[in-house]
Amino acid sequence: MPRRVKPKSELVFRAAKARARSYLLADGNGLALRVQPNGTKTWLFRYRRPSTGKENFHSLGPYPDITLTDARRSATTARNLVREGIDPVAYRQAESMARKRMAEGAFHLVAQRWLDFKRKEWANETYRKAEFVVREYLTPALRNKPISTLATPEVKPVLEAIASHAPNLATKARQYVGGIVTYAVQNGLREDGAALTLRGVVPRHRKGHIPAITKPADIAPLVLAIDAYKSPITRAALKLTMLTGLRPGVVAAVPWIEVNLETAEWHVAAERMKMRHDHIVPLPKQAIAVLNELQSLTGKGHYVFPSPARQKTPHLHRDALSKALREMGFQGKHATHGFRGMLRTVGRERLGMDIDVLEAQLAHAKRGDVQKAYDRTTFDEDRRKVMQEWADYIDRLSMPTTEAGASKRI
Repeated sequence: MPRRVKPKSELVFRAAKARARSYLLADGNGLALRVQPNGTKTWLFRYRRPSTGKENFHSLGPYPDITLTDARRSATTARNLVREGIDPVAYRQAESMARKRMAEGAFHLVAQRWLDFKRKEWANETYRKAEFVVREYLTPALRNKPISTLATPEVKPVLEAIASHAPNLATKARQYVGGIVTYAVQNGLREDGAALTLRGVVPRHRKGHIPAITKPADIAPLVLAIDAYKSPITRAALKLTMLTGLRPGVVAAVPWIEVNLETAEWHVAAERMKMRHDHIVPLPKQAIAVLNELQSLTGKGHYVFPSPARQKTPHLHRDALSKALREMGFQGKHATHGFRGMLRTVGRERLGMDIDVLEAQLAHAKRGDVQKAYDRTTFDEDRRKVMQEWADYIDRLSMPTTEAGASKRI
């Protein structure tokens, strides 16, 4: 039977001197003071883990910051936990984690950290959409709710409210909430496995195609309306979107450094592309003319399409393009993203363009794992030819002509 250690006075612990090696000065009932060679002293509680029976030490804090009285009180608390089958070290870790969750676990704080984390891997437009949904819809409703206890019944009405007027955004919002909760679990802000059950919360809706004009007879009024639009910057951005088939968010935020007017190429940086790959865009002569005219008007600042005075963004906002099309009377008929559908459909059906060349121009993802891994074709020269053909075709459609001539050229 081990010899019982009698409690010591605080004077003994205060007078304890450093030695060549660290040593323990016992006070009894598992409490001891560890004295290090450099003179630092730490209270320890020695116990056996309830789960394994192996000896372990539980740090109670430094001496003299923690007095002997306080150390004995903490040792008693730890001893009671062991008696109840609870490991005091694990218990303190759980308490620390709970405090962290309380301090850092409000929904809006975790959501912002998640957005900052995802920004590293997302294209600008993907981030913009997520940040918008979180800021405008999720944060106002869930702002201070603890992510550690966030439950499905709390999220369900929020998603239903979004779905009542914006079904597409509700689907995205559900995905974003799932991502935020997963991030919280991975960063110790929520118990592992405490997932939300949100499948089926957002009512299914029939997805429609993005409005796009694809009939040659309807393209001419669209081109003429763009040519007559009041804002030269927005007008030029719409033309470049139509002539290249790039996503409107990529066009609106293009910096001059990506554009080479001499080689007639636009090198879009990987971080601005949805698929996170550099994208070389051949510029037809019509696009070069648009850019030259714009440069003479605005100068060569950082962005090709500088922001109007009332906008908060440093460059033209992609929503300005949508607004312009609505003002021209094309709401529900043609969207800015619809220029991509126009190029793919008309280019294929009317001009007989190779589908792989069109897909490369549109920077669509390769289908299937094998294609993604091995098919690196970009059809640069082929794309240069077809994009000039596309621009010429647009010009022909929008030229005044006789009715007989019109049928001949399309």
